[in-house]
Amino acid sequence: MQHNIARVPGAGLVYRSIRGITRLVGGGIDAALAPFTPLGEGSSSTGREAVLAALNGVLGDHLVETGNPLAIPMRFRHGGEPSGRRLLVLAHGLCMNDLQWNRKGHDHGAALARDLGFTPVYLHYNSGLHVSTNGRAFAGLIEELVEQWPVMAKEPVEELVILGHSMGGLITRSACHYGRAAGHSWLGHLKKAVFLGTPHHGSALERGGNRLDSILGFSRYTAPLGRLGKVRSAGITDLRHGNLLDADWEGQDRFDSPEDLREPVPLPDGVECYAMAGTASEAGDLRSRLLGDGLVPVDSALGRHEEADRTLSFPESRQWIAPGMKHFDLLNRPEAYEKIREWLAA
Repeated sequence: MQHNIARVPGAGLVYRSIRGITRLVGGGIDAALAPFTPLGEGSSSTGREAVLAALNGVLGDHLVETGNPLAIPMRFRHGGEPSGRRLLVLAHGLCMNDLQWNRKGHDHGAALARDLGFTPVYLHYNSGLHVSTNGRAFAGLIEELVEQWPVMAKEPVEELVILGHSMGGLITRSACHYGRAAGHSWLGHLKKAVFLGTPHHGSALERGGNRLDSILGFSRYTAPLGRLGKVRSAGITDLRHGNLLDADWEGQDRFDSPEDLREPVPLPDGVECYAMAGTASEAGDLRSRLLGDGLVPVDSALGRHEEADRTLSFPESRQWIAPGMKHFDLLNRPEAYEKIREWLAA
């Protein structure tokens, strides 16, 4: 970049303008992460957990590859002792953690425990890893949980329900695929799955990021800045189209795959599946459907696709468009909770 710019008048001003960027990228990701190392130590706090979740969402694959202690291991967490036969597993979204199901004083898991007698268990995972990597691990973790539940709760699981927000819905579908391939028994207990703002067919935000990478590459002056565009995790690039399987990304340059090459994965057999899509505006026009909740278009959240074999078969009665709700409003707005409660009470 310096070589290209040096021949341009006023190069000194350009150098000063980009000095911060070159220090960060040139110094390496690990050097930039050094100040965060203490976050991997000591006691937990809401703020610490939020920062760790964001770091893992953006750089989680790199943290794992380099053995960084900031990498989040997948596990279940809950605030109380197992107490019932109706098990609710909640899976958070990108750059989030299990504590963030509690939003503005409301927690879907706690509310469903109070109203319908579920025992909520919260998944905590590194959202920067590939969706398929997390999906396979999630399947194995649920299998262990269901097998151990009679010991933990003194009675076997009678009903299993999964509630997934955003990326959490993708790893749920991936887990169902890999769990069935492995012959896991937990799928026999899974009765319902609820998807809140899940980008089943991708997010416009990641597709826009991919296009920006391409645009930067058109000029010799901006091409080096494309390195910045590649400081995003495998989990994020999976959101371009909604990848669920290893085959969707293996053997490809994940920063240069604008085409949707996914293998179609239907909704799991024998499971009642529900989809909720938010719209940032109250209007039901084309613009609001395309923008959706600000991150996920309505059609993507409801599994609609122009190709029949990719369309997910959510019955009309199990779909709901939430007017005036942004992506994270689905976690706490009373109308969203009432619809979830209605679905799970049926």
